[in-house]
Amino acid sequence: MLDKNTFLLTGISADSTYGYSPKNAIKVGGVDQSIGPLNEQRYLNALTGPAGEPVWFHREGSCCPVESDNGFGLTGMAMLDEYAVTWAGKGDTLNLYINMYDYGKMKAPAGFGIKK
Repeated sequence: MLDKNTFLLTGISADSTYGYSPKNAIKVGGVDQSIGPLNEQRYLNALTGPAGEPVWFHREGSCCPVESDNGFGLTGMAMLDEYAVTWAGKGDTLNLYINMYDYGKMKAPAGFGIKK
């Protein structure tokens, strides 16, 4: 971690669907420790625009059921969170899909930068 509110990301994904598709959501985990929403914030706080611009984001809501061993009870399903993200000069928002139920190697999505 860069600090208690920001994950340390080590690279930018070469996969153009990473984070942009519910089928390839960003796995930040944390539900098992009751810090899922905090991990989502830590991840988003680690992103910048492509030239280092600060990003702004807001949660659009939950969507997109996905299979997860860490999901709701015995259902084997969890819901993703969808965030709208932008930066100065972007002109529109990008939607990112985040999974707080499962852990994975985190990178920045294509088109973003990362905080140093």
